[in-house]
Amino acid sequence: MRWENLTAPPVEEVPGRAAPATPPLPLALPDAVVRTFDTPGFAGMTFYEVRAKSILNRVPGTSRVPFEWTINPYRGCSHACLYCFARNSHTYLDFDAGADFDRQVVVKVNAGELLRRELAAPRWRGAHVAMGTNVDCYQRAEGRYRLMPPIIEALRDFANPFSILTKGTLILRDLPLLRQAAEITRVGVAFSVGFVDEGLWRSVEPGTPSPRRRLDAVRQFSDAGFEVGVLMAPILPGLSDSDESIEATVAAIAAAGAASVTPLPLHLRPGAREWYAHWLAREHPHLVPRYRKLFRSGAYAPQPYQRELTARVRIAARRHGLHRPERGDHRAVPPSPPAPEQLSLL
Repeated sequence: MRWENLTAPPVEEVPGRAAPATPPLPLALPDAVVRTFDTPGFAGMTFYEVRAKSILNRVPGTSRVPFEWTINPYRGCSHACLYCFARNSHTYLDFDAGADFDRQVVVKVNAGELLRRELAAPRWRGAHVAMGTNVDCYQRAEGRYRLMPPIIEALRDFANPFSILTKGTLILRDLPLLRQAAEITRVGVAFSVGFVDEGLWRSVEPGTPSPRRRLDAVRQFSDAGFEVGVLMAPILPGLSDSDESIEATVAAIAAAGAASVTPLPLHLRPGAREWYAHWLAREHPHLVPRYRKLFRSGAYAPQPYQRELTARVRIAARRHGLHRPERGDHRAVPPSPPAPEQLSLL
């Protein structure tokens, strides 16, 4: 959506214990209401509350993802995943793709009511809607703003099929609502767990729940009757692509009761590329030459590397009784690789 389509919310729509932040506002959000919160979990973060004029976003026709429509109630993400492909989108708001993406979060406070209007429009035909495909809709801010319950309720009430991909265990709060929706329409739930190494998690996904907590959530959704998919993403070259790491991760996913696992090798788009490269040079300088070679032609590693990595995950998945998702199952699929372009990793 275009950011010109956003306006400020009324002041009364403010969660408890919030205080207005000090201007100036970003040029792209001239009318936003800006908030900070005096709780440790939101230290250093700023929230830009806006009223969106549209909430159902159409995916470009050139994309290979298996859905046509998305909902993104937030922009920016406190999960702070170093590799997040959405980082560069923050530059459209006069923010940077690094620390600002992690700490300056746009909140579409009218998402639920707006969705009801759009679902009721005569032109809407009830297409599948995917959530969590850009930034995580169950990031930390959702615990305060609670945008997802009215979104799920609207989709439930209109019997509109939808799916959610998340790293956030806060989705467990909405399990009763999701079960209600699943009685009426098709509901897909998937979690992203790229590896189970705790040290690596703390380093590259510092704002997320731990992999073990995510897998506990997989188990709870599985026990509630959902066929939960796990996106094993991203698999990081030199850090989580060893046989040992793949075996440990797939085994943990299977033990959690997941119905399927879908591997996705790391890709580094502009914005994420620079932020990840800075971290890599600081924390794992010995890997820099390998990354320069792997990503010398663009955002994606060479096809032979991707195929070999995917094959190893699928072999491990078969060994642990995890089937490959059939066509039509909800799963996150990376967009088509762009045309080769010469980029510098560092």
